[in-house]
Amino acid sequence: MRKLDERGKQCPMPVIEAKQALAEAAPGEMIEVIVDNEIAVQNLTKMAKHKQLKSAAEKKGEREFSVVIEAGDEASGTDGQVSVAVPEEETEMLSCAPDGKSNGLVIVLSSNQMGSGDEVLGKLLMKGFVYAVSHQEQLPEKVLMYNSGAFLSCEGSDSLEDLKELEAQGVEILTCGTCLNHYHLEDKLQVGGVTNMYDITESLLQAKKIIRP
Repeated sequence: MRKLDERGKQCPMPVIEAKQALAEAAPGEMIEVIVDNEIAVQNLTKMAKHKQLKSAAEKKGEREFSVVIEAGDEASGTDGQVSVAVPEEETEMLSCAPDGKSNGLVIVLSSNQMGSGDEVLGKLLMKGFVYAVSHQEQLPEKVLMYNSGAFLSCEGSDSLEDLKELEAQGVEILTCGTCLNHYHLEDKLQVGGVTNMYDITESLLQAKKIIRP
């Protein structure tokens, strides 16, 4: 049995690291995830149920919970899906096809905080959100940042590596140029490109789905 000690780690890291361990595990192998709160237990069991995997949870101490998940058959696909062999002559055609999963999905980050209330909590939640987005199977087509959201793509941001990961996977990362100038960040942009309100408006009007955390 493989064990993951996720105590002290913020959501969604326990779920993401458990998913990675399950993807690497042999069919039938048990993955035990140790967490320190009941919310993490619920998230892990929901993930297992979504993937149609067997799981069991147990409280071992005041702040120690164990979630054991049995890995499925990942050899020919994921989450019970069977992969289909592709003839060699069709490989080039498929690799050039657009990724329909992400087309039209736009994420708008208009603040460097998620929600309203405590500033420290809001920034922590936003960091977790961007991290979670970068580990999704369905990625957005674009991430638009404006107002204080411009800080997320600039030097000193805790989300830089996750935004760079998204960019590496083909997601367009764009930050409002007026906002960069307003906050004196024009020389601190570290990922993606600069956009303007005309292009932002066009992207929002053409989007099939817009997510604003």
